[in-house]
Amino acid sequence: MMPQYWLFKSEPKTFSIDDLVKSPRQTTCWEGVRNYQARNFLKSMNVGDLGFFYHSNTDPPAIVGIIEVVKAAYPDSFAFDSKSRYFDPRSTLESPRWFLVDVRFVKKFPQALSLGQLRAIKGLGNMELLRKGSRLSVQPVRPDEWQRVLDFVRKKTDPLPIKR
Repeated sequence: MMPQYWLFKSEPKTFSIDDLVKSPRQTTCWEGVRNYQARNFLKSMNVGDLGFFYHSNTDPPAIVGIIEVVKAAYPDSFAFDSKSRYFDPRSTLESPRWFLVDVRFVKKFPQALSLGQLRAIKGLGNMELLRKGSRLSVQPVRPDEWQRVLDFVRKKTDPLPIKR
């Protein structure tokens, strides 16, 4: 089965790609998603899917690397913990509202690919990230968009060893 492609947003002051690199086995759960559409995207992910790691709420916002889904969606235990900032009293073990996937570090780009650079890449005009008002923390990336971004990064740096 061909992998699907995604973009995962995180504020670097909260959790950066460098934090992921320092995580045990360079793996973590992708927590904090509290938007139903983004949650549905998490639920549709498969092990082996690839994603861009995007630093948001920074200057400039940018794609900084690649991650891989290593565990498919499962109930978000933070939603059940009243001490967690992600607690949701409406989410229960019997009927969870929120989900996580586990992701693992694959590659950090030698240079971040800024939002401005992304806007200049031909063929990315319909990319969800570049749509006016798009704020989803997890969003799909079409295969041709994925390839265009990788091609742009490759032109700027050494070839990237990325499995397909």
